[in-house]
Amino acid sequence: MEQLWERTLGSLKSHLSSENFETWLQPVQFGGVEPDSIVLRIPNQFFADWISAHYLDLIFDTLDREAGDSNVPKKVRWELDETLREKAQAARESTKRPPPRATPREPSVFSDLNPKYRFKNFVVGPANQLAHAASVAVGSDPGSRYNPLFIYGGVGLGKTHLVNAIGHTILQRNPRARIRYVSAERFTNEFIWSLQNHEISAFRDRYRSQCDVLLMDDIQFLAGREQTQEEFFHTFNALYHSDKQIVVTSDVYPQQISEMQERLVSRFQSGMVADVQVPELDTRIAILQKKAETEGIALVSEVALFLAQMVRSNVRELEGTLLRVAVKAELLGQPMGLELAKETMRQVTPNQDMATTVEDIQRIACGYFGVRLTDLKSRRRHRAISFPRMVSMYICRQRLGTSYPELGERFGGKDHTTVISAVRKISGLIEEQDERVLSAVGAIERKLGI
Repeated sequence: MEQLWERTLGSLKSHLSSENFETWLQPVQFGGVEPDSIVLRIPNQFFADWISAHYLDLIFDTLDREAGDSNVPKKVRWELDETLREKAQAARESTKRPPPRATPREPSVFSDLNPKYRFKNFVVGPANQLAHAASVAVGSDPGSRYNPLFIYGGVGLGKTHLVNAIGHTILQRNPRARIRYVSAERFTNEFIWSLQNHEISAFRDRYRSQCDVLLMDDIQFLAGREQTQEEFFHTFNALYHSDKQIVVTSDVYPQQISEMQERLVSRFQSGMVADVQVPELDTRIAILQKKAETEGIALVSEVALFLAQMVRSNVRELEGTLLRVAVKAELLGQPMGLELAKETMRQVTPNQDMATTVEDIQRIACGYFGVRLTDLKSRRRHRAISFPRMVSMYICRQRLGTSYPELGERFGGKDHTTVISAVRKISGLIEEQDERVLSAVGAIERKLGI
């Protein structure tokens, strides 16, 4: 049977391009025959997925033709063999033309990497801990763990900071690393230009052959762009099978990107998917303190607490608010105190003297339902307590954007999964037009002036 496999490979080689054969089929090794299947050894699961989708029918047809009258099993059992990865890489490298000795590879240090975005000035909290840990791991050992890395979350929560920090860390460890950091929009524009100017080969070389690490922001921009998605798909495959690191960011989870090819979504989900959420209060305070330290701003704790309570949903807005207050203090020649901060915020949000807080919602919910705050924060599960608690958590999440971990802490140290369950429960009842829930949420929001 092994000789049959070798004959089959020889026949397939004559039907496929050398690039496709050497990339996908040459690394595959025959592993034996079982009653209903043949065993093929592969470097990783991605080979199984790709070969099954593109070459499996051709393989079986060729096996049947080479076998003649012999019955060949019609199934494949894939067997992972990580030692084949190095052999596959060596085979690919051996087919490439060596670079001229007179022109050694130059380090590709891209000015697009923002020098301010480093791991050392990224504030870690429960809302971004997983994404940060994965990013540090990628920066330390690119192409080995968490490949691809998919980071998603709302605007201004630190995705771009992490991507840039990964790039800087890789360059510190290997100054000759060829890193390409681009937005999906720029990738699209370069692709279109290369088509219009007959430079597609140079474009592909730039992103496939001349790239060790691809960092791409806002991958959701490719939604609906079929031709660009097709190009990115092949770029992704070329890099992945050369063990080159791929990191992409998005504003939503992979499956929630509208008009994105399913096979691309599948690739994104095959690696590490990590989210960044709205930072909780303590993390927002730490972000302000770190920014103040960087900018040389004298920030007292009461001003930091006030600003962190006022601005919840966006780290950029939070840092911008701090700078706005600092500039005003400098122009007026006054210390940056609490009253100045309040006056500055009143000018930005003139209809609000103070922002609504979690405590405000808890207090009004307790008054509406006739329960005590200590009960709302307790571990009691009686419906007379659990229902007001769930409604309160839902309003905090929907109206303030408070992260699940922070809400868990503010409601007596609950696990964040408890908060997620509560929010989903109330959301479902609202969709069902549950009168009791609609009345409670509406009444509490009216008292809050939301």
